[in-house]
Amino acid sequence: MNSVNPELLIVTLGSEPQVITIALDSLLSSGHNIDRVAVVYTVAPVVLDALKRVKAEFESGFYGDITLDTLSLHGQYGEIQDFRNNSDVQALLQLFYQKIRDAKKTGKVVHLCISGGRKVMGIMAMVAAQLLFSPQDRVWHLITEGWRPGDDQIMHPADSQQRTMVEVPVLRWEDASLLLNLVQIDDPTEALRWQDGFARNKLMRRRKEFVERKLTRAERQVATLVCQGLDNSRIAAKLRKTERTVANQLTSVYNKLNEWLGFPDVTVGRSILIAELAPYFAIVKERSMMTMPRT
Repeated sequence: MNSVNPELLIVTLGSEPQVITIALDSLLSSGHNIDRVAVVYTVAPVVLDALKRVKAEFESGFYGDITLDTLSLHGQYGEIQDFRNNSDVQALLQLFYQKIRDAKKTGKVVHLCISGGRKVMGIMAMVAAQLLFSPQDRVWHLITEGWRPGDDQIMHPADSQQRTMVEVPVLRWEDASLLLNLVQIDDPTEALRWQDGFARNKLMRRRKEFVERKLTRAERQVATLVCQGLDNSRIAAKLRKTERTVANQLTSVYNKLNEWLGFPDVTVGRSILIAELAPYFAIVKERSMMTMPRT
């Protein structure tokens, strides 16, 4: 759905300046209300030549009031000509993250075209998009026919020449409140740590809900002892039950776990039970020990 509010297009630039103009032309012709274009680029000579061509298009008035922002990459030792170390790549991620974050704070819809420049530019742009994009934001890849790298750089190909903007799927946050939390974090590395921690906590909450709501008290006891490494005979002895009773209760646990996991292709048995629930029972045990009165 196109937005009535102004939208931002962020584009990665390599040696082919027409990537920017074709992407922008395609979005405008589809009714998108782009009012600003941000070009992310390195200072390699061939890229700077391409940037001159892009600037000329905007300076000529072809795009009217649309603003062009040029965002050169700066690393530890100044402007980046090519990506040579982890510091350069982190600077790249920081730039994408900051630009998208600033746009989201003002309520803008963001379009991200990752067809130009080095592959690492597209990869880091996707990382930032996965952290910050809302459902209305889009990532695009440009597929063209009618020109190849090294051909005459036609900035606005004729309609007869094929050009297609293909939407790239992005894994987005489901809860808007979580996105708002991420937007407040300045550092993308910290945002990734926060995201990882949230994902672990979310999984732990799901495990807690399964154990407390799906399993009976007796099934919880058996499952806990399985996760502690006990076999059926030792569980039976500890709980003063027959091995048959323990086996039957475990079968019920496996069936419930199989349904909770969405009926996976693998057989849900002892190893799956331990992998899924041992982390939860370990936390429960740790917390219970912390709350026990000291003698």
